[in-house]
Amino acid sequence: MDIKIVVHKLADGEQLVVEPCPPSDPGPGEIRLRHHAIGVNFVDIYFKRGLYALPPSALLGVEGAGVVEAVGPEVQRLKVGDRIAYAGYPVGAYCSTRLLPEERAVLLPDDVPFALVAASMLKGLTAHMLLTVTYPVGPGTRLLVHAAAGGVGSILTRWAKHLGATVIGAVGSPEKAELALALGADAVIVGRDADFIRETHRLTGGTGVDFVVDGIGSQTLLKSLGCVHASGLVASIGQAGGAVPDIPKHLSSRLVRPSVLASSRDAAFYAAGSAAVLQALRSGIITVTSRDYALSDAAKAHMDLEAGRNSGSLLLIP
Repeated sequence: MDIKIVVHKLADGEQLVVEPCPPSDPGPGEIRLRHHAIGVNFVDIYFKRGLYALPPSALLGVEGAGVVEAVGPEVQRLKVGDRIAYAGYPVGAYCSTRLLPEERAVLLPDDVPFALVAASMLKGLTAHMLLTVTYPVGPGTRLLVHAAAGGVGSILTRWAKHLGATVIGAVGSPEKAELALALGADAVIVGRDADFIRETHRLTGGTGVDFVVDGIGSQTLLKSLGCVHASGLVASIGQAGGAVPDIPKHLSSRLVRPSVLASSRDAAFYAAGSAAVLQALRSGIITVTSRDYALSDAAKAHMDLEAGRNSGSLLLIP
């Protein structure tokens, strides 16, 4: 039976509920995709909690991969049987089949597995945005990556190393430190309570780094601002550890808050970023470890993600 995962709002929080989901007929310019793999991202948690607005009747989920099962009128580029992936808006990936605008579908080469691209499409677009648009990273760039063994962090670490950067990873445990080093990190700061301002300055000879990617938020973001030199930049891309605090005015020039979901609405960005991600996957620049859950176990996947029990990416398999 085809299913979807629906968010029910309760007095004490949210609950993910499995419901039947018969396939729908695509309209003009739409395709119907049968998912083979669906990516789970922390932005799904933000939508679930109401931190980001979820359109009425929309499902969670912003990336997936599978096979085109039906095409609507005016579809010109795709045909039944094509292998495709997507990331970004419109939300609604937590289902066996879904309707998708044709322009959001990215054709997949035969040598790119569904699971690999579903685990890395949005995260890869995020990394590409951060390393090229937010702060052009190249040889000599010094970069601090929080959660360096996580989904985005692991891709950032490998891709930044490929571009010639020196990467310092911040992780929560010795096990994740080993993974970050295996991904290419030059040094790792271990422990949620580590003094990473002091450690970052020690590792850079007292100067600080050029660029910090912070998906933690809370007080960690304020500390991240202390890790860059006077002309450095901090990119805040999430708040897994709590809400982003007020930033002192004298530090605000060092902070940016780029959004891959907003950026991916731009057709040129989406096309260039998707092509770069696929090339990075095919060349081995991006290598992803993932943990699979049945689509019906989406609630368990969210619990593990929120508790930080994962390294790499999480996938839902219909």
